[in-house]
Amino acid sequence: MSEPSLRDLLNVATEAAFLAGRRTLAYFNTGVAIETKADNTPVTRADREAEQIVRDHIGRYFADHTILGEEDGEQPGRADYRWIVDPIDGTKTFVQGVPLYGTLVGVEVRGEPAVGVVYMPALDEMVAAGRGLGCTWNGRPARVSDVSSPAEAAVMVTNVSAAVARSDAYERLASMTKLQRTWGDCYGYVLVATGRAEVMLDPAMKPWDSAPLLPIVTEAGGHFNTWAGEATIWGGDAVATSAAMHETVMDVLKSEKRRG
Repeated sequence: MSEPSLRDLLNVATEAAFLAGRRTLAYFNTGVAIETKADNTPVTRADREAEQIVRDHIGRYFADHTILGEEDGEQPGRADYRWIVDPIDGTKTFVQGVPLYGTLVGVEVRGEPAVGVVYMPALDEMVAAGRGLGCTWNGRPARVSDVSSPAEAAVMVTNVSAAVARSDAYERLASMTKLQRTWGDCYGYVLVATGRAEVMLDPAMKPWDSAPLLPIVTEAGGHFNTWAGEATIWGGDAVATSAAMHETVMDVLKSEKRRG
């Protein structure tokens, strides 16, 4: 059996994210019913239908690949290829009627994040990357910002209270930077990859939240890693930075003073 190229994987991931993302729009700002999962997070019919669309699309091309999704768990398959899916990253944002949510598809090849796609359905923004293939934003090359001074930088966070509850790191970064916003979930990472922000951080992340972000940010010329500096999607937290701001941000995060 021939091995798929990264370009093949990227094409299928892009198509899957687009199809699933467009499906979510059928429920966006419609008052769709909200259920609460065991972990006390919301889920809707849009989440479940979008994930099934991604799974079905992958299955048409790579029926023997492993798929891990936020809503339906892991479908076992070939260990060399694992697709990781978050049908709606930012379900709380989605049910609030705010357009800053995304459909995420990542692919690990032999345990390494190799392909990533984030589609923002309500904004119609597509950011996609493959290892060695570069990063694109709606088909155009995407690059991180070259701002090197913290005083000119923008820092994003999904949840200020969660970041502050963890440690003093976010407050220190906020005091150093020009702009601070909660343009959170995947959108903050999209902003870093496309040069519209310099820093995005989250004190808590699941692998399906992170899977596409590592290849996207790194192929755009930036860094994606844990607060301790490990380049992984499995570390439980995450920070993305431009190359120019990386050292400054990591100095702050590695010296954080924990709370609680």
